[in-house]
Amino acid sequence: MPPVMKATDLKTYYFISRGAVKAVDKVSLELEPGYCLGLAGESGCGKSTFGFSLLNLVPPPGRIVDGSILIDGIEIVGMKESELRKKVRWKKVSMIFQGAMNVLNPVYKVGYQMAEPLLYHEDISKKEAMKIVHEYLDLVGLTPAVADMYPHELSGGMKQRVVIATALLTKPKLLIADEPTTALDVIVQAQIINLLKRLKKQLDLSILIISHDLSVISEIADHLAIMYAGKIVEYGTSDKVYLEPKHPYTRALLGALPRLRVKQERLEFIPGAPPDLLAPPPGCRFHPRCRYRFEPCDKEEPELIEVEPGQWVACHLFSRR
Repeated sequence: MPPVMKATDLKTYYFISRGAVKAVDKVSLELEPGYCLGLAGESGCGKSTFGFSLLNLVPPPGRIVDGSILIDGIEIVGMKESELRKKVRWKKVSMIFQGAMNVLNPVYKVGYQMAEPLLYHEDISKKEAMKIVHEYLDLVGLTPAVADMYPHELSGGMKQRVVIATALLTKPKLLIADEPTTALDVIVQAQIINLLKRLKKQLDLSILIISHDLSVISEIADHLAIMYAGKIVEYGTSDKVYLEPKHPYTRALLGALPRLRVKQERLEFIPGAPPDLLAPPPGCRFHPRCRYRFEPCDKEEPELIEVEPGQWVACHLFSRR
């Protein structure tokens, strides 16, 4: 089957007075139907911008500069806004935006806000829309009574479930979950991840989960892409990337996670700070912080190459072998 999402050489920049911030710089990724892809990296590496690009909803002063995005076989780069709203957003792809606390309008009841995309996309009455709203509230473990409540009456976990249900109302093929467990305690985090796992299986969903927390992604992702300074530095199956990380950045990220069943002498940290994407360093963008850097790292940009079946790495340590 063709991929439900395929991005090829995607470039998304933010144009400010000092120049272009290269938030997503020549990124290629795809997601097969029914699978979950995790996208991980430090804050500011371009993860959320990539998610917004898949909706062609990059906030100004950002815009897609180059590349291709196919959503269920439809090219969305260059598509008119009116067509995007009717044919793609919430029909083919929907998004759980970061921070459910800020997504819901505090002056409208939950049911009214949930029914809005249904009334826009489907030719149905308000009564029929509310019936579907009640069904999806039940699907995410909430009672229909929540539809008559205001957002301030809900807990953080309930708000997140409402946002998830709203994203699924029009039965999209691709769900983008941007930091779906942010600001939630660990118990509620586990409940939200288990809910997404159940919905993925029950609805045959394809999910792109974006997070800086590798431990959260490990619970649900089939494949994992590691992003650094607007570039994909490692990609592969979750087992391969977690158990046999190749890129020094991936190793450092995993070394910073406490392990329950593995003896660790100490947790690792990555020295320095992420680069300025207005003027990223030449060569490998990670080389100023990398303990393994050598001669070509500060001059030549490494290509993403397949080092093992299904595992891709952009690092001169492997390109020179």
